Amino acid sequence: MSFNIIIPARYASSRLPGKPLMDIAGKPMIQHVYERALESDADKVIIATDDERIADTVTAFDADVCLTAETHRSGTDRLAEVVEKRQFNDEEIVINVQGDEPCLPALLINQVAADLAQHKEADMASLFSRIHQDKQVFDPNVVKVVMDNQGYALYFSRAPIPWMRDHFHKTELPPKLPHYRHIGLYGYRAHFLKNYAGMTPCLLETEESLEQLRVLFHGKKIHMSEALISAGHGVDTEADLIEVRQLLAE
Repeated sequence: MSFNIIIPARYASSRLPGKPLMDIAGKPMIQHVYERALESDADKVIIATDDERIADTVTAFDADVCLTAETHRSGTDRLAEVVEKRQFNDEEIVINVQGDEPCLPALLINQVAADLAQHKEADMASLFSRIHQDKQVFDPNVVKVVMDNQGYALYFSRAPIPWMRDHFHKTELPPKLPHYRHIGLYGYRAHFLKNYAGMTPCLLETEESLEQLRVLFHGKKIHMSEALISAGHGVDTEADLIEVRQLLAE
């Protein structure tokens, strides 16, 4: 199985500006992400950015960097530009590794690539894990996913889905209808990315701030598989950064 990785890295993060360049255990965050990607079975790893500061940093540790437009609304749009610029073949599998996942295990990258290769009718592949804490169900920073009986995503939301009408007044989650957390690691075929840029954003996507809803809105299919191991700790907030610094320092 052959696949490539593209890591979108944006300087202008709303919560942590300059996040890819923040120091973690003596290295910029983006370098940790790149090194995790290199541990996978990918044929090639490319960092896609719109910022010269990130490009200069990435070049300094000998990574392949592709400069992209500043106007992209999402990481997927940025990947689409790289696929066009680098002239990927239509059937090549591309994995989107977020630039704020310095602890992401390579095993999960390989898992998403294998899942997409296995499900030929899927346009995308991604991962989920079971939620065991009720507070996560109600946390808008934890994205939930509901799937059909073949593992295809029906909907993603920051709201508590599915809504357990007769159970959410209790103190524990009901075991008969599990809740699942979406893990933001994506696989695509190159031809899908080429078409994605032409898909108009939808109201669901903008209101939930979840770009994968654009895919479902336009009738495309996302196959989900349960993560084989923990995805590790990503960095969305200052508190996350402190925790990851402690983890990687050890």
